[in-house]
Amino acid sequence: MPKVALLKQDGSQAGEVELNDAVFGIEPNTHVLHEAVVMQRASLRQGTHAVKNRSEVRGGGRKPWRQKGTGRARQGSIRSPQWVGGGTVFGPTPRSYSYKLPKKVRRLALKSALSSKAKEENLIVVDSIAIEAPKTKEVVKMLDALKAGEKALIITAEKDENVIRSANNLPSVNVLTVEEVNVLDLLTHDKLILTKDAAEKAGEVLA
Repeated sequence: MPKVALLKQDGSQAGEVELNDAVFGIEPNTHVLHEAVVMQRASLRQGTHAVKNRSEVRGGGRKPWRQKGTGRARQGSIRSPQWVGGGTVFGPTPRSYSYKLPKKVRRLALKSALSSKAKEENLIVVDSIAIEAPKTKEVVKMLDALKAGEKALIITAEKDENVIRSANNLPSVNVLTVEEVNVLDLLTHDKLILTKDAAEKAGEVLA
């Protein structure tokens, strides 16, 4: 089992903690990670793009000239696609881009992302995070003490409103529970900060 240093919130050493090898010690599968990121980014697309076809464009109800005898090409509407101001052919319509990967693939992607953080030594485990009142400077102080930089993902076992609200003003810091953890957030943040309870819970849930 991979062992990492267990730190206190002020950055001091509090011992060591053993992480679940099946979750934090596997060989990361880069193909599955890519699949998971593409799926998440597709699900984030709004899909509200829309154009008007010839039946939706205003006007064009009258036949512009008679069918025969003018010497010109026959036309049925001034809103046909070949006319300026006409409808669009095969344009985008509102749709959902979201899709789902198989459950085992999603789980492997999560384990690969967590293992890559541990492998690159970008995983920090703290015994607990205690913030008495929502204050941004408390999170900044903790990040400085843990040498986590500005772009960090904090994962707690249970939802803690004080921690969440304290990190809200920091654009590069995100707070999630174990149930909310996802591949895209894990890969877009430089450092991963886990509470000891969250690390144990993740090891149990994902193993």
